[in-house]
Amino acid sequence: MMKKIITTTNAPAPIGPYNQAVLHGDMLYTSGQIAIDPKTGELFKGSIEEETKLVMENLKAVLTAAEMTFDNVLKASIFVKDMGQFSNINSIYGNYFSDDTAPARETVEVANLPKYVNVEISVIASR
Repeated sequence: MMKKIITTTNAPAPIGPYNQAVLHGDMLYTSGQIAIDPKTGELFKGSIEEETKLVMENLKAVLTAAEMTFDNVLKASIFVKDMGQFSNINSIYGNYFSDDTAPARETVEVANLPKYVNVEISVIASR
């Protein structure tokens, strides 16, 4: 079974030796998304809620490129710079999932993230 690289111009281009996502069989593994505007390639600066929304919209674009939606997500990984902001992040994140079918998830506070953003999220999805 070969892996298929998933790319879209509707999400930020990779800034290193990785791809936006890899499809292997029915499983999709996304790279972590941060708040980079895919149209400009510029880092977004704004509230944590706005930053989280852009991250989720970037993930949505990658899922769409793989012909999937948030309903296909099995697992999410959230990395935050400040766990004190988690409730604000979670209020936006939660808008993308149904409580009944929300994925498994872990949330980890880290010392730093790429480009010193406040939140990075990746998902694993299946057809």
